[in-house]
Amino acid sequence: MTNRKDPQTVAARTGIASDTAFGAVVPPIYLSTTYSFEGFERARAHDYSRTSNPTRALLAETLADLEGGQGAVVVSSGMAAVDLTFSQLRSHNLLIAPHDCYGGTHRLLSARRDLKQFDVMFVDMGDPRQLDAAFAASPAMVLIETPSNPLMRVVDIRAITERAKKAGAKVAVDNTFLSPALQRPLELGAHYVIHSTTKYLNGHSDVVGGAVVCADKADADTLAAWANIVGVTGSAFDSYLTLRGIRTLFPRVAQQQQTALAIAKHLEGSPMVSKVHYPGLPSHAGHAIAKTQQSGFGAMLSFELTGGTDAVRRFVEAVQVFTLAESLGGVESLVAHPATMTHVGMDPDAENFHVAC
Repeated sequence: MTNRKDPQTVAARTGIASDTAFGAVVPPIYLSTTYSFEGFERARAHDYSRTSNPTRALLAETLADLEGGQGAVVVSSGMAAVDLTFSQLRSHNLLIAPHDCYGGTHRLLSARRDLKQFDVMFVDMGDPRQLDAAFAASPAMVLIETPSNPLMRVVDIRAITERAKKAGAKVAVDNTFLSPALQRPLELGAHYVIHSTTKYLNGHSDVVGGAVVCADKADADTLAAWANIVGVTGSAFDSYLTLRGIRTLFPRVAQQQQTALAIAKHLEGSPMVSKVHYPGLPSHAGHAIAKTQQSGFGAMLSFELTGGTDAVRRFVEAVQVFTLAESLGGVESLVAHPATMTHVGMDPDAENFHVAC
């Protein structure tokens, strides 16, 4: 017997039929900013919504259960979640991060480094020699992004986590691209899981939000306190919409990755495409690793067109079902050119990408 909750049941059922006031099947949204005290020095479970809110708390509980964590903090954006994760680092601490991480993450970490709030070493986590050098520098934390955005590089979470623990470092994994429907980094040894809930968790491109899920309750309490201090906690309405989206997470992702694989196979056979980056293809360098740590290959893919920028322009202006826009994970299909959109401002040697769907 096991106490592990079935993730699909968690997504569909958490909070259902829990309303004691009127017996509402769907949990209600609590928009009140403030809550009455029972009396002098007798606060209720919630007193002020920046600090805590019933709707946001239910979303946090759901996310923690989905990832197998002991607590979660829901914040206002994915970037706020990244920033919150590393908020406890000090000026003498070193953070190891992927050299090909999401452009927004790269900009944030570079800005924090330039302010001397902590140090950052960007490394190719698929290169053993670079990892050796990075761990030799005694990092305090390691950030893993797998699959990476946008080249879909896959790295071994368990192997990196084991090395990090031997070095006394904590590990955070950005799980936005796969969601807990397809990957559960805490089960592979990570301490933190980061999400842009804007993406697959919400799934409808009508919410901006983020979350950090923690393996340890003390870490969750620390980050929750800091989120309250700096005021980055998520709103009740966004939490409500995100929770509604999570109800259909598993069937959405199942259909989306089925479609992504069909597109990837089609592109791989096209003379107009020089390379396809999708872990579900046997030709992908990370295919074998992905099979060991993922329960599916996801719905994100990128590819390189022959003909350079002119070919990219013709392509994105010709597509009809796909919309030229940033973001991902919604029920609609989007196409983006990272070098001129999501990843603008990265170091030139990191801008080795063309079009990502």
